Formats: sequence, C-alpha cells, structure tokens
Amino acid sequence: MPVTTNTPTSPTEKTTEGWPFWSVLVVDDELGMRNFLVKTLVPRCQSVSSASSAEEAAALLRSHHVDLIILDISLPGQDGVSWLKELRDQGFSGEVILITAFADLDTAIEALRAGASDFILKPFRVPQILNAVKHCHERSRLSRENYVLKHTLSGGKSVNHQLIGHSPVMNALMNTVHRVAAVNSTVLLQGESGTGKELVARALHDLSPRAQGPFVPVNCASMSPELIESELFGHAKGAFTGATKARDGLFYYAQGGTLFLDEVAELPLPLQATLLRTLEDLKIRPVGSEQLLPVNVRIIAATNRSLKEEVAAGRFRKDLYYRLQVVEITLPPLREHKEDIPDLVQHFIAQLSPVLGVAPLAISATELDYLLQYDWPGNARELHNLIERSLILGALNVSALYSVGGRGSTSAESTAAATELATTDLHTLEKQHIRTVLDSVQGDKTQAAQLLGISRRTLERRCAEWALS
Repeated sequence: MPVTTNTPTSPTEKTTEGWPFWSVLVVDDELGMRNFLVKTLVPRCQSVSSASSAEEAAALLRSHHVDLIILDISLPGQDGVSWLKELRDQGFSGEVILITAFADLDTAIEALRAGASDFILKPFRVPQILNAVKHCHERSRLSRENYVLKHTLSGGKSVNHQLIGHSPVMNALMNTVHRVAAVNSTVLLQGESGTGKELVARALHDLSPRAQGPFVPVNCASMSPELIESELFGHAKGAFTGATKARDGLFYYAQGGTLFLDEVAELPLPLQATLLRTLEDLKIRPVGSEQLLPVNVRIIAATNRSLKEEVAAGRFRKDLYYRLQVVEITLPPLREHKEDIPDLVQHFIAQLSPVLGVAPLAISATELDYLLQYDWPGNARELHNLIERSLILGALNVSALYSVGGRGSTSAESTAAATELATTDLHTLEKQHIRTVLDSVQGDKTQAAQLLGISRRTLERRCAEWALS
C-alpha cells in the first residue's frame, strides 16, 4: 500500500532549502530504494509519499496532490514509461524524474518523449538526486512565475509599486503598511475606486518575507460566476464541459506568495463558503477532484463597498468578513490629501512620458491650482488618466474636469467659479503651452505641430491669432 511520510519542517526551514511546500511521490518496487529516497527527501520537502507500483501510485494521486514524481521504469504490472504517458494524457503537469538500472539511448529518448523532466541511472549518489530535484523545482517555479506574469498582463494594467505622497494621511498609511507587511495575517483593504488598493497590496507583498514568492492579483468582478471557482482552485479533467485536461488554479500558482482578491464583495455566496473553508484549513480541492492540496498563501482582499453593509444585506457572509478582517486598512480618498497632488502629477508625468514616447508636460502654477480645486471623485486613477490623456494630446485640458456639473468642488459656488475660471483661461493655457513647445524646438513649427499632435496649418492659424512668432 502507498505510504505517506510528513515531516513537521517549518516553512522557514523549507524556504532556506529552496524547495518550499513541495510534495514528492516515490514509485519504486525496491523497498530499499524507496526508503533511501524518502529518508533523503523528507527533511527538504513538505511531504514525501511512496508506492511500489504504478497502480498504487495512481490510487494515491486520486486523493493527494503531488508536485514531483520520482518514478522507476521497471515496475511490476504497468511499467513507468507507459504510466507516465497516461499521466500526461490525463493532464498531470507536475515534474517527473525517471530512474532505472537498465537503460540505453532508445529508452532515454522514449522517456523524454513521454514527458519526463529528467532521467537518472541507478546507482546514484545523494547529490545527484538532490540536484535533479532542485532543477525540477526551479523549472516549476519559473513556469508558475511565467503563468502569473501572463495572467497579470492579461488584465491590461501596469502598477507602479511606489506609494507617493508626504501628507500626514499618506505617512500614516505608509507606517501601517510597513507594520502589517511583516506579519502573515489576512488583510482587508477598503476604499473608494481609484484610491490605490492594488498598489497597497503590492507594497504589502514586496515588504513582506514573501517578497520572493509570486504576487497573484485576481479581479473577482471580471470573472464569470461559473468559472471563478475553477480559476481559483483549479479543476480535474472532465470536471465540466470543456475541461479536456486538468488545470491548476491561482491558489496553487500563488504558493509561497500572496493572492490578492480585488472586488471580493463580488464573490457569489456559495464560493464565499468555499473560500472560508480554504482560509481555515489551508487546503484547496480542485473542482471535480478528490485531491486536497495544502496551500501556503497570504490573502489580501479589497473592496470599494462597505462589507458591513453587504453583510447586513445578506450579500456577504458574516463569518468570512470576520475571517478577512484580521487587519483592516481604509485607504483615504484623494480629496482628503490634496497636498499630495503636486507629487502625484510629477510622478505620473515621469512614469508615463517615456512609455508614451512624448515630451514631459510643464505644469504651470495656474494649472496646478485648478487641479487642487477639483474634488477628484475618481481619486488618483482619475488624475493618472488625466495626465496620460494630456501627455498624448500635448496640453493639460483642465476644463474637461468641470464638464459635468457637480463633479468638482464640494460646494456649488466653488464648482461654478472653477468652471468659469477654467473655461475663461483655457485659451491662455493653450497659448502658453504652444509657446513653450515652440521654444523647446527653436521655433520649428513642423516639429512643434508633431509634438502637439496637430497639423502645421492649425498651428500656423493659432500663431497668427495670438501673434506668436
């Protein structure tokens, strides 16, 4: 029968070894070889299981997740190579090291074609098998990082990790982030849209002991309710229509790192129960599978809603709310720390100019004053978008901020005043900007028109209207 051996090695020790939270299955019909491999790997891995045949190993895989299989080719019953082919056909994506005492070149080629990660001849020494396992772990780590990178880029967002601002509000937020990052507790980030919840989540990850692990962001609102469970926890082959092969979930890819659940209030109630069970047991069960996979993931959740109100309305589980709210951080809206706007403007210009391939904008004191008067309902994201649009168009169109009534200052009088001021001086601002661009290219109107994104004829007409040389 299969034998599973677990060692209470601490996560810190495993990380030091370089093989954090790995599970290994040894399949060999020789008892001495099984005992040797188990004894060698137990101090270095989370769990080590053993089986004497492919049939025993297959039974064990139905209820246990395995990252690496060390598989003997010569087994009673089904041989190792044919079983490996079956595993790959069934969607097993883990690493496999084939070992044998009798091999030739044809056998080695067949093993690699079947999907083996490595091929080792018996007898082998401890350093040889450990190096093979290390190489497999490194390949698996790179594969996970590549998947996480593709998943992140598919969201279409690029997030700079630096928190900007020197106001008392931002200083208090930064101090909290530094304190909370050092612990492993679950964090709940609350705040309006655009306040930078993912930015803070990344900072918590980067400043934590998990910084070398993956940071996996998940937008719960963008996933269909039918697929989100599979995306998070993975699924077995045939678990539902279209599941032609097994697939690991985002919890697995976040192993040793941080899983950021953005818009967590959008999770369906049945999935909230599954998430609660995962947080309590630190194990996940892929959809349609009997396997229980231990996970070592820090959860950071975020929402722009009040979870207390969602709980009261019956749309969010109270027990999950309290489980997520171990540490709660509320992010301030931009209107509460407007003194940080000049720093944010310069940061966004410096960040976006080289990406867009355009010259930086020079923001005048009058333009900056308009930005300080505005109430920023879209918070820092709205300011970021304004700067990006302005860099593309070549001018800071502050009048666009006041184009919709009531979006600006907190009082109707100041909104009206700001709107009138912005509309009245828009031509003056445009004139100043065109003069600045012309000066920067020594009066070359063709080059200036290209930088401004307008035709030379339009530029010449403006210059004639304003008597610009």
